[in-house]
Amino acid sequence: MSRIGKQPIEIPDSVNVAVDPGRLTVNGPLGELTQNVPARIVIEKEDGQLLVKRPTERGDDRALHGLTRSLVANMVEGVTNGFEKRLEIQGVGYRAALRGTALELNVGYSHSVVIDAPAGITFEVPVQNEIVVKGIDKQQVGEIAAEVRDVRPPEPYKGKGIRYRGEYVRRKVGKRA
Repeated sequence: MSRIGKQPIEIPDSVNVAVDPGRLTVNGPLGELTQNVPARIVIEKEDGQLLVKRPTERGDDRALHGLTRSLVANMVEGVTNGFEKRLEIQGVGYRAALRGTALELNVGYSHSVVIDAPAGITFEVPVQNEIVVKGIDKQQVGEIAAEVRDVRPPEPYKGKGIRYRGEYVRRKVGKRA
């Protein structure tokens, strides 16, 4: 048995789960998420818990078992608490600002870069060198945060650029005169 897949998923009282063949819908205080479920994986709802089961011990079934359980657990977590990714901007004159729901970045280019927030994602800029990406879908939050980081990834010589909070940027020594 998969060690991750066999763990039950607790369903909070504020969350409704609808299990249909091949599809799972999770409703919560922050929104609704749906996910396609592989045909061989079975999801059962009992006693305020979700159980993810697999039919055989084949390698691909075992892989899908753990994956599906993790995706479902992230859906439940997302509709109850949401997810956020924090980014830091380092560099002289580098800053971020909100323009409506869009994020405007001034990171050393001759123009400012504007990133529109897709549905389900919100940007926050508590200070001008910090960005918070929030949403209920963990994958979408990570993708948008990576998109923001890719505008100006941290460079190894001076460390300027956009990085995740807590990310270690390996520094290099510059050329010597």
